[in-house]
Amino acid sequence: MIVMNHLVAGYERQPVTQPLTGVIERGSMTAIVGANGCGKSTLLKTLAGFIPPVNGSFHWQGKRPVIGWLAQRHALEAQFPLTVQDVVSMGCWPSVSLLGGFRRKTRLNIIRALERVGLESMALSTIDELSGGQFQRMLFARVLVQEAPLVMLDEPFTGVDEATCNVLMELMLEMYQQGQTLLAVLHDSERVSRHFPQTLRLDSGTPHWKTGRVRVA
Repeated sequence: MIVMNHLVAGYERQPVTQPLTGVIERGSMTAIVGANGCGKSTLLKTLAGFIPPVNGSFHWQGKRPVIGWLAQRHALEAQFPLTVQDVVSMGCWPSVSLLGGFRRKTRLNIIRALERVGLESMALSTIDELSGGQFQRMLFARVLVQEAPLVMLDEPFTGVDEATCNVLMELMLEMYQQGQTLLAVLHDSERVSRHFPQTLRLDSGTPHWKTGRVRVA
């Protein structure tokens, strides 16, 4: 799906990662791991198209897919007067006309996504009422309604409770088993080794790819 050719990620022409050459295969589930400051989030943002490469290149095998994006929790503003349902509904906007509104199927998908993350009772709550874990569940529900073929998650488990981590991990495994491609920046080595078939380690030195078998249970 994504082919990297000596790709170097960084900011304002300053490299952060070592050159990367390799392929993120369609339908794979890959964790980007490594020490703080090694460029994990920077690489993810580069592949998502938010920042340009410093050097090298990457290209898509076929047409660039729709990307479901989950940003780091601290990068988002929680003070806007929006409801949980409003935020989740944003995931449907690319496929909805401005005049047509949400169809019944779309509304049901939103309800179903809220149920899957355990927030159905808080659909009309404003987002400033949410705990950190509830806020992350809401953002994940927004990704679910997109049904994007490629999902990128930037530190989805940071700063949230273990129950939320488990719920999100189960949903990620479901998405992977349904054929979606997942690419996630993670710190939890136990969770990575237990659930992720592929890892890309960006510690100092040559980036290291590892492929294994995922354990669902």
